[in-house]
Amino acid sequence: MPFLLVFFVFAALAGISYYLASRFYHGFACFSPNVRFWPILTVFLLLAVIMTLGFGRSMIPFPDGIKHVLGLVSAYYMGIFIYLLFFVAAADVILLVPRIMKLSFTDYRYFKGIISVAVLILTSITCVCGFINARQIDHVSYEIRLENKKDISDLNLVMISDLHLGSVGSEGRLEKIVNEINAMNPDVVCIAGDFFDTDYASIKNPEAAMEILRGIRSAFGTYACFGNHDAGSTNKQMVSFMEKANIHLLRDEYKIIDDRLVLVGRLDGSPIGGYGGEERKELSEFLKIEDENLPVVVLDHNPGNIHTYRGDVDLVLCGHTHKGQLFPANLITDILYTVDYGYYRKNAQSPHVIVTSGVGYWGMPMRVGTDSEIVNVKFVDSKSVAG
Repeated sequence: MPFLLVFFVFAALAGISYYLASRFYHGFACFSPNVRFWPILTVFLLLAVIMTLGFGRSMIPFPDGIKHVLGLVSAYYMGIFIYLLFFVAAADVILLVPRIMKLSFTDYRYFKGIISVAVLILTSITCVCGFINARQIDHVSYEIRLENKKDISDLNLVMISDLHLGSVGSEGRLEKIVNEINAMNPDVVCIAGDFFDTDYASIKNPEAAMEILRGIRSAFGTYACFGNHDAGSTNKQMVSFMEKANIHLLRDEYKIIDDRLVLVGRLDGSPIGGYGGEERKELSEFLKIEDENLPVVVLDHNPGNIHTYRGDVDLVLCGHTHKGQLFPANLITDILYTVDYGYYRKNAQSPHVIVTSGVGYWGMPMRVGTDSEIVNVKFVDSKSVAG
């Protein structure tokens, strides 16, 4: 079945590659009659093969070195491929204009050639800027006003999500992320899922990564929930990694922090490859809090679950969406989710919700129209505000 999936993925990529090759051939042929179609198509198809093998490398018995090279090339090309398709499709729409205006064949031919060059320039600029932007990390802050709950206004909570450890460049950025978290002097550090990039074997140096993560400094520790990518056949290795990295994993469990805060971690409802038979529970099955004055903060990777929470939860921290990661995908996530990024609260009886765009990225090491970020949550006591 996995190989059948790989075949269909390649078939789709090959079809799109043929479309792109034909468009560039006709565009460049406007400038020179010596341009040939088959060399252009061969390059596109070769890259389609590499991209398919790169993203299906966990299912193919290649040596680790070859897998890492395939993953690197396919990740970068995937971003380029997406924007080539985007701009070529846009160019086809633009090319309808001279046809409607009934330009002469010569004028139309040169217009098509200029548009083809413009596509390459726009794709290059967009991708280079996207690759650079993905490596930058923004800091975003929110103030959450807690009503009729124990005062935790002195508690500094720092949150990240979607590190996707094992993806291209993720290990190289890890020390920077830890240093920036520590610079915020957190009392509690929360990781809202997708810590891993599905396949534990994609991490080049797990021991070095653990050592860096053990350097996170906070008063009450680092806590995490699992997301949909923190699953599959290597899930047990992921769990072991978290333990060795001094990250407290909450799998439909909760921890009372300093007798002042209840921190809940949820399993994702749609893990890729499953959690070895472990499934998401209902919140009422395991959350039993005697002191109702304690604020309750929930780590739940997917913001699609926020409608399941009521007034007994004060704050839900989510990730997953990446805010689309690449324009115009952010327009799609905005439609799909009640909130795909930022702060949200349905009404006064509902919990506060914060959705982060994530500190890492999935697939291509690229962000266009979105940013990688670390979130700082500060609590405001409603009584002190009223006073």
